[in-house]
Amino acid sequence: MATLAGSSSTVTALALYLLLLCLLHPSLSARNDGRKTYIVHVSKSQKPSEFSEHRHWYDASLSSVTGRPAEILYTYETVVHGFSTRLSDSEASALGDLPGVLAVLPEVRYELHTTRTPEFLGLDRNEWFVPSAGSNAGLSNVVVGVLDTGVWPELKSYDDTGLGPVPSSWKGECEAGKNFDPAKACNKKLVGARYFSKAYEASMGPIDESRESKSPRDDDGHGTHTSTTAAGASVPGASLFGYAPGTARGMATRARVATYKVCWVGGCFSSDILSAIDKAVSDGVDVLSMSLGGGSSDYFRDSVAIGAFAAMESGVLVSSSAGNGGPGTSSLSNVAPWITTVGAGTLDRDFPAVVSLGDGKNYTGVSLYSGKYLADTPTIPLIYAGNATNATNGNLCMTGTLIPEKVAGKIVLCDRGINARVQKGSVVKDAGGAGMILANTAANGEELVADAHLLPATGVGQKSGEAIKSYLFSSSKPTATIVFSGTKVGIEPSPVVAAFSSRGPNPITPDVLKPDLIAPGVNILAGWTGAVGPTGLAVDTRRVEFNIISGTSMSCPHVSGLAALLKEVHPGWSPAAVRSALMTSAYNTYKAGDKLIDVATGKAATPFDLGAGHVEPTRALDPGLVYDLTVEDYLDFLCALNYTSIQIESLARKSYACASSKKYSVSDLNYPSFAVNFATALSGAAETTGTLKHTRTLTNVGAPGTYKATVYPLTGPVKVAVVPDTLVFSQANEKKSYTVTFSADSQPSGSASFGRLEWSDGVHIVGSPIAFTWT
Repeated sequence: MATLAGSSSTVTALALYLLLLCLLHPSLSARNDGRKTYIVHVSKSQKPSEFSEHRHWYDASLSSVTGRPAEILYTYETVVHGFSTRLSDSEASALGDLPGVLAVLPEVRYELHTTRTPEFLGLDRNEWFVPSAGSNAGLSNVVVGVLDTGVWPELKSYDDTGLGPVPSSWKGECEAGKNFDPAKACNKKLVGARYFSKAYEASMGPIDESRESKSPRDDDGHGTHTSTTAAGASVPGASLFGYAPGTARGMATRARVATYKVCWVGGCFSSDILSAIDKAVSDGVDVLSMSLGGGSSDYFRDSVAIGAFAAMESGVLVSSSAGNGGPGTSSLSNVAPWITTVGAGTLDRDFPAVVSLGDGKNYTGVSLYSGKYLADTPTIPLIYAGNATNATNGNLCMTGTLIPEKVAGKIVLCDRGINARVQKGSVVKDAGGAGMILANTAANGEELVADAHLLPATGVGQKSGEAIKSYLFSSSKPTATIVFSGTKVGIEPSPVVAAFSSRGPNPITPDVLKPDLIAPGVNILAGWTGAVGPTGLAVDTRRVEFNIISGTSMSCPHVSGLAALLKEVHPGWSPAAVRSALMTSAYNTYKAGDKLIDVATGKAATPFDLGAGHVEPTRALDPGLVYDLTVEDYLDFLCALNYTSIQIESLARKSYACASSKKYSVSDLNYPSFAVNFATALSGAAETTGTLKHTRTLTNVGAPGTYKATVYPLTGPVKVAVVPDTLVFSQANEKKSYTVTFSADSQPSGSASFGRLEWSDGVHIVGSPIAFTWT
């Protein structure tokens, strides 16, 4: 099951921000027959001649190992060749031994990982990004496909006013289902809506239609939020209870939207996800946005990576969330080099709610509470949840742990962790508490994420929480109140890397730096479902058109929408070229020159935290040079990983033999960043200095120019030489190669240092982060 990389407290149980992206694990069978779901990859060219169709071959192969009529959930025709079915372990093993079967992989269950962002990203300063009245607003043929929890089509964010006809290249459908009428739901904006539930129901049992719609309708909110972030139409007067007021618009307001519902209350299953990618590519999407993940595994075992490879081959850019496993190291999901992996940063907007204590001291937190306020003066009794419970984990304000007689009429300080933030407030409210202060622990540090609490409440950082506790424990009659200050913009410093955003190094291929970049992912306002309230809790009867939530789920569709904008302006660019433009134009310093901050440490962020930096779309529109990649380049990369021909065919869907006479190197993958691991270069016991070389090729996508290389100060003992250090481009699409030599002395295992390589012609800056490690 994949994880929606969305907010914790503000989404339903499907997207609760437990919410570090989970490790892969096989799905649990809902049937007591000992069978599980498997995805079967076959070599299409090895179909026996006696079968006229591949489906007949699949049926016969299944029956031969099971002794019963074939039961196929999905057949895959575009992004993979094969099918999914339910088998016992012994049947799966027997099927894997049949001729033409490449792999039999167990089903994987994944979990689910705006008004200000256009201005924050500078989209309001470029006519391509904000079309004026009477301009070519209706001419976009770009379609953004979103794999998520579905869509709430009645929102104004899907209004198709001013859009031209649906692109003739579009082959998708708007499927009927419970509470979803295609004739009313889809239009020239929302051009497609499908749902995929066969694998989910095979493992979890029939969908409970009293809880969610067996249709493309979004009863959760996460999918509506991500699709409107990527490509929602402009909606004036948007806000959440008056917070974050303004005009809400997606990144690519002209782009079309197609939604593919693959996530349900019990999660998202790889067979459904793969079928959705299969359909999306054949439907004709140009960008595929997937805010979900399930840990990391070898690419030939990872259904998202497998599907994304075929999408890339078809010219579709795939953008995926990095995950919410930060600030832990190597916590990333979706790390295949043909996927654009997106981490999360903050905006310059905040929602302050100040804790005022009886001793006169104030501590600023954040909140989206909109009900009746508390008294202005700090006269309300304050109590620590750990002192108002008989449970060992009562300090976490989990359901049923608070003693009503002790909390009634008081503000309760709860520690963050385990259960959802807004659920803690609901527990306090049910016990009779007057308000809540939610204190971060060391796991969250100073990161503040706003929530639409059900009672007067605010979240404070770890240091403030400790100071409040110190007062609470030392005072004989501690008192407090919470003062809400609405919406504030211009917050500095911004952006900062979110603590929850997953970090590198890349757990699968350390020689490929991930994440690729970061984008806004904290306190993002976008469309919401009409089925649940903004907290996602069953007790929350409020209904809103827009909601504010956080997660790498929110940063991913920002990049998906920006990629759609670049595809609109540069339709001939490959997915790699689009990603390169976004990465090499990203920034990693503030205007004054200081490095972007990682909120988890309070120190300068590293490429393992933010990749190339924070996305800057106005520069990405004209990047000057790009690092392009072809399918053959990725196949060479797989050869460099020593993948077998069968493993490569599972990804590439065709036979491919690595040449025995050719030397393959992961370091030669033409990626817009550098991950340099000196473990190999310093492997000899007597060696104290190691040297590694990386080769790259730049393609000119701008005017003729002369580019000079500059290596920016390194944070460790590494010498870098670029040859040649000057590249002269005389025409468009001209290619020039260069080699970077990295030399370093031996360092303690686990050491890391960082640098940056920039090529500039005086107008463009083409930047690449460099990460050095010693393992």
